[in-house]
This record gives sequence, structure tokens and C-alpha cells, in this order.
Amino acid sequence: MSSATLAGRGSAHGVQSANGDAPAADRLKSDPAYQAFWLLRVGFAALPFLVGLDKFFDVLVNWEIYLAPWINDIVPGTAAEAMYAVGVIEILAGIAVALKPRYAAYVVAAWLGGIIVNLLTLSGYYDIALRDFGLLLGALALARLASRYDPPLSGRA
Repeated sequence: MSSATLAGRGSAHGVQSANGDAPAADRLKSDPAYQAFWLLRVGFAALPFLVGLDKFFDVLVNWEIYLAPWINDIVPGTAAEAMYAVGVIEILAGIAVALKPRYAAYVVAAWLGGIIVNLLTLSGYYDIALRDFGLLLGALALARLASRYDPPLSGRA
């Protein structure tokens, strides 16, 4: 066993120094898993937020082209209005990941699953669906890391 252990006891982050000399915060700065947690947390906070914001401006792409006709038929309003709703959800998801990745990463993973279904039913976007599957796996990895590094919500108000 190494000089430090990541057991589920010790600090609020589940990190305990075996010899007790180094504070947990200092040790975490050099912990590759903690660094991966923060890289994924920042990425999955910023990217949904920015992509959601772009749904209102179409700087990156005209997002309506990614909406499968069967979804457009069941959502109220126009495809543009549907994209505005999608943008709001993505902005909120990004903010939620920034605040509480332990739970929000699963929401982002589920959202990406929905996007994948949409893209697989829309001919010609299989490459983007595959990319989004990779993002879904990244969101699940963030959720697993957050179970160690992001403390659960307490039952207290």
C-alpha cells in the first residue's frame, strides 16, 4: 500500500493521509484522480453551458438541422423554439455540474443519451452520435469520480 490511502474515511472527500503529515488538500493537488475529476467537472460545466447559449445565436451551427423530424412532430412549437428549450436545459445542466457534479453528471449522461437516440434516428449524423457516446462515457466517469470527491448533499436545511 502507498503512503496515503483513498479509503472512505478521513476527510469530507474520503481522503486520509496514512502518516498524517500532509493536509488532505495538498495531497489532492497531486492526486491524478482528483485532477481528472476537476478536468471533467470544468469541461462538463463549460461545454453544455456554451453549447446551450449558442442555441440562441447559432454561431457554431444552425442547431435545427440536428432535430429529428419525429421529435419535431411531437414537441410543441417550431424547431427553433425546441432548440431554445434545449439551450435552456443545457445551460442549466452546465450550471448544475459546476455546483454538484455528484448528481448532475448523471443528468448530463442521460441528456446525451437522448441526443444519441435523436441522432441515430436522423440519417447522416452517426459520427456525431458516436462522439456523443464518448461524451456520455466521460459524464459517467465524472459521476463516479464525484462520488469520491464531491460530498453528498446533507439532510439538513
